[in-house]
Amino acid sequence: MRQRWARYAAMSAALLLIGAAGTYVSAQVQYARGQNVAPVFEGWEHNPDGTYSMVFGYLNRNYEEEVDIPIGPDNSIALGGEVYGDRGQPTHFYPRRQRFLFRVIVPKDWDKGQKVVWTLTSRGRTDQAKGWLQPEWELSEGVIVENMEGGVPDPDNKPPTIKIGSAQTITLPNTATLTASATDDGLPKPYRRNDSNPDRNAKPVRPRGVQIKWIQYRGPGKVTFDPDASAVVYGEPIKLTSKVSFGAPGTYVLRAIANDGQLYTSSDVTVTVNPSTSANIH
Repeated sequence: MRQRWARYAAMSAALLLIGAAGTYVSAQVQYARGQNVAPVFEGWEHNPDGTYSMVFGYLNRNYEEEVDIPIGPDNSIALGGEVYGDRGQPTHFYPRRQRFLFRVIVPKDWDKGQKVVWTLTSRGRTDQAKGWLQPEWELSEGVIVENMEGGVPDPDNKPPTIKIGSAQTITLPNTATLTASATDDGLPKPYRRNDSNPDRNAKPVRPRGVQIKWIQYRGPGKVTFDPDASAVVYGEPIKLTSKVSFGAPGTYVLRAIANDGQLYTSSDVTVTVNPSTSANIH
């Protein structure tokens, strides 16, 4: 496990430091706005049915600006050289590093040297993340936990379950009401600051328990969630009801994420936002 994690960490570092053109990206300069978004191949998973999942995330090089890149030539997925365009990738990109965000499933007879390529173009620059079935890049829950949380994974822990409402249609300026609920197995158990890792003394620790958070995954305008996250609750089911407002008409994909502090589960809902009646009249 430790050897695989070391190889994975080295791979991720290389992907972040070297863009499509082989340009070194300095980690010393911080930009609030105006920078591009680079896709990242996180690794691959072997699914129970024999298929494989290629897992991707991204680095938005801005520290504050959220970037939108619609599906199309500037945001596309190619499998084995054939461009499919939409394979479930995001179009709304939050600042900085967002990991393990979506999976592209390939068949069980997928050639081990064949690549899945995610291409993003923004701010005049094109970057590509290329994934294939290199053995050292196989992911496990342990690797994901260590990379996401920096802690020691609980081998008995199972991801939370999450349920959300069905698709909705609203008309501006109305808001949508979204409800998400989650349950968990009670693992990992709560700890005091010193319990499991002496290094935890150096930084605040997220309480153990389940939290639900909403994010914008796709959509043409700004989305505001009120609230965007629940409290962290341990040992009982949790429910989050949020009012959601939209900055422009269009089709939005919103994602609810239930996180128990080590593992997470997500679910998406589509909201269709029609223009206001007054806009239609004029």
